[in-house]
This record gives sequence, structure tokens and C-alpha cells, in this order.
Amino acid sequence: MAINRPKKSINEISFSVLDLASIVQGGTPSLSFQHSVELAQLTEKLGYKRYWLAEHHNMPGIASSATSVVIGHVAAHTSTIRVGSGGIMLPNHSPLVIAEQFGTLEAMFPGRIDLGLGRAPGTDQRTAHAIRGANYTNGDDFPEQLEQLQAYFQGTGPVRAIPGEGATIPIWLLGSSGFSARLSAQLGMPFAFASHFSPENTLPALKLYYDNFQPSEEYKEPYAMVAVNVIAADTDEEAELLATSIKQSFLNMIRNTPSKLQPPVENLDELMSPYEKAILEKQLSSTIIGSPNNVKKKLQSFLDETKADEIMVSTMVYDHKARLYSHKLVAEIMGE
Repeated sequence: MAINRPKKSINEISFSVLDLASIVQGGTPSLSFQHSVELAQLTEKLGYKRYWLAEHHNMPGIASSATSVVIGHVAAHTSTIRVGSGGIMLPNHSPLVIAEQFGTLEAMFPGRIDLGLGRAPGTDQRTAHAIRGANYTNGDDFPEQLEQLQAYFQGTGPVRAIPGEGATIPIWLLGSSGFSARLSAQLGMPFAFASHFSPENTLPALKLYYDNFQPSEEYKEPYAMVAVNVIAADTDEEAELLATSIKQSFLNMIRNTPSKLQPPVENLDELMSPYEKAILEKQLSSTIIGSPNNVKKKLQSFLDETKADEIMVSTMVYDHKARLYSHKLVAEIMGE
């Protein structure tokens, strides 16, 4: 599925970071937040454009459930990098509350806050009911919720969002299928796609977005960012070993037994059936693993296919120093 957009080189686009605030086996949420701050500070120095945190609930290995709070913590410990949500799952919240929370963040850190929105609950149905109770929604009313949220920022809502009213916060729509791709195109909004866990839908969703984009006051042209798993190390063998941690996480998700981020293992094949391996390989088919030379080639190939304007790197690695080093290697690649 060819996308008709100009070809770019990886040193011509921006790179950003997606952080799930992973809780490692033997670790704590406190340690996760410490690691997030250290990674944000490093990637700020290395020239990454933005640092996004994701909302998930009832997940033993993800500490960023109170996403707005973590965004404030990271923003307070950095000075220039944009900090935002990848994303806030809007069906879990009142649009007024999100307007107030992000209005507050923007007032504290002017010009540095992004609001990425998703229409999935970011959790299982039972937990989604626990979050919203009688106000639970399956996401079908997401366009209406988005319109309400924008009205609060514009000062045209039924009540006033203070802080929030008048705030100029970039709103992104996030997607793992075609729904948000089409909606963001219709509204002339930037679009971020979750290729890190939905690779098979990446090109169809991006093509849908590019082909149907309607210019808006803020965006005259489509602007697409694609999130992808990247694990870089000095050698291919070392990178492959580090990658067994994220593979174990996805394997446990397939088994409906979510876990903390596990240490690497020498032979992952021994831990799964051929059927599980096939599902795992499909879910992680866009994941980029390897030495700097191989990562550079794979990133360029990924960019050639997606024609993205920005790449968001997700690096779920058990060893914190190895995770920092992976981002350093990617920064060197994007600076070449």
C-alpha cells in the first residue's frame, strides 16, 4: 500500500519519546518515575522533540495511570522538551476535568504541553466500568467528547474551565485503527499512530489520514507521528537479548496475565508455543531491534513506508542504563 508523499531522510524529521513508565520485576512505581525523569532529562539534552506518557489502568507493569500527574512531574524536572499524553483516554474522563488538568499544566509550563487523545479505555472493560461507573462509554461518543473538550478550551462550553479557557494546547488524535485517522483528517488535526502494538493497521490508517485531510486554521497540511518500538545496542545479539523483555510483556498480554517488565532471557522460544510465537511476531512486526547500523537502515525503511513527519520511539528495556543508552544511540543516528 503505497503512500504518495515526498520521501524524507531520518535526519530531516523529529524524533520523540513514548514512555509507559514501566515497573520492572523487583521495582516500584517510585523507581519507575525516577527513571522517567532521568530519561526525559537525557532525551531533552539529546534533542528529542517531545516526551509523552500513556494512560493505562489495572496493569502491573505500567505506572502512568494518573497520566496528568506524571506529566507535571516530568515537566517540572525538564526545561525545554515538550511533555504530553500519548494519550489521555478521553472516554475515561469528563471533558471538563481534562480541560482543567491540561489548562493547569499549560499554565505551569507554558508552551510545553501536548494533549494526545485516544478513544479506547486503555484497559479491560471491567476496569473501565470501575473508572466511570454509570458514565461508562465504549468510545462511540468520542467525537462529541472531543467537541466538548475543545469548547472548554475556546471558552464556549456550558461552564468555564479555569484554568483551561483560552489555553492554546496542541490536541492530537491517537489511533491504532482507522477511526481516529479519519476523524483527525476531517478536523484538520495532527495524528499519531500506535505502530508499536498495531503494525498491521499502520499503512491503511496513515493513507486514510493523508488522503482525507482537510486543512484547518492550525494545520494546512497533514502531520503524522508514528510510534514504534526501538531497541538499540552495540551489537545485534545484545539488542535481541534486551528485546526479550518487551516480548515477554506482550506474551503475557496474549495470555491475559499482564506482568511487570521481566529481565531478559536467553531462549524465549522455550517459554512459548508456536501459536503464541506467531501472534507475538505479528504484534511486534514493526519493532526495530539491532546495532546502530541496522537500526538506522530499519528506521529509514520504516520512514520510507509511512512517510511520517515524526517518529516516536518506545523502548521497553529491563535495564535502565541499557534503555538510556538505546536512546543515545538513536540520537546519534538521527544526527548523522
